[in-house]
Amino acid sequence: MDKSYIFGYTLEEFAQSLEKNFPKFRAKQIFHWLYVHYENCFDKMVNLPKDLREFLAQRYTSTLTTLIKKEESKDGSIKYLFKTYDNHSYESVLLKMKEYKFTLCLSSQIGCKVGCSFCLTAKGGFVRNLESGEMVYQVFAIKKDQNIPPNKAINIVYMGMGEPLDNLENVSKCVQILSEFEGLNISPRRQTISTSGIAPKIKKLGVLNLGIQLAISLHAVDDDLRTELMPINKAYNIQSIIQEISNFPLDSRKRIMFEYLMIDNLNDDLKSAKKLVALLNKIKAKVNLIYFNPHQGSPYKRPSKEKVEAFREYLLQKGLLCTIRESKGLDISAACGQLREKERI
Repeated sequence: MDKSYIFGYTLEEFAQSLEKNFPKFRAKQIFHWLYVHYENCFDKMVNLPKDLREFLAQRYTSTLTTLIKKEESKDGSIKYLFKTYDNHSYESVLLKMKEYKFTLCLSSQIGCKVGCSFCLTAKGGFVRNLESGEMVYQVFAIKKDQNIPPNKAINIVYMGMGEPLDNLENVSKCVQILSEFEGLNISPRRQTISTSGIAPKIKKLGVLNLGIQLAISLHAVDDDLRTELMPINKAYNIQSIIQEISNFPLDSRKRIMFEYLMIDNLNDDLKSAKKLVALLNKIKAKVNLIYFNPHQGSPYKRPSKEKVEAFREYLLQKGLLCTIRESKGLDISAACGQLREKERI
């Protein structure tokens, strides 16, 4: 790539890249055009001098990634398909919550190395990590498409395609760029990184102390079943994850979130619920129960509503904070575990 991708810069980095030729305050103006006005055409940044606009066009690009398709679910969720500069694609999802609240589910990789047996994303194999700018562009493009006001608070969850901690450097930089006050201004407290449990990377993430929310994809309460569902458990078993979580820096108002995928007749019984309570006994935790989302070729089935509600009630009775996450975007294959790269473009 001859030009630098403008969405991959923090404000400080961008100001430094300009300062030999232009005053640093110009960086703030450009960030306002990008992230407040959603304008990425340099020629339309009309309060910039002509020589600066020409400089931007020569040195930077805002079009390495393009939005090429979107599908809307009957529940209001929207799945977006993005094309990369090297002719791959990745998906992300806008979840429209009640009372005009939005959550953006971002991808961090094209494909995934983890290979969870219940997830469609890894079926096509792993292609590459997304750069920080490619992740930031998802937010820019979706907010622009939906005309979401720049001062409207939204939530970011790194729960799309890929394992975020397998791409920690780019994900952590994305968190910083999204949180820039002069830009998108999305507080780290509104950003959740979800991981399958790469224990050493959980430790590294903790050292960075970004102020984000951490979510653990647990899905089982014993190592045998978790290894069947998530082969990564062979390398990082449940206890190794729990150990790292116990040392993770956490905002006093927050809890570690545990994602628990409910699969019919596999991990949805009250015996599993009892083990889950014991496992999380000493952790400031919140459990999100997720219905398994079926896809072609999967041997697993979706449990009944009654089973899931009974599981939740047991956890609540034992003092463990628990919610059921209703699947969104099922009819457009936009729910958890259903995102994947389309055919190469």
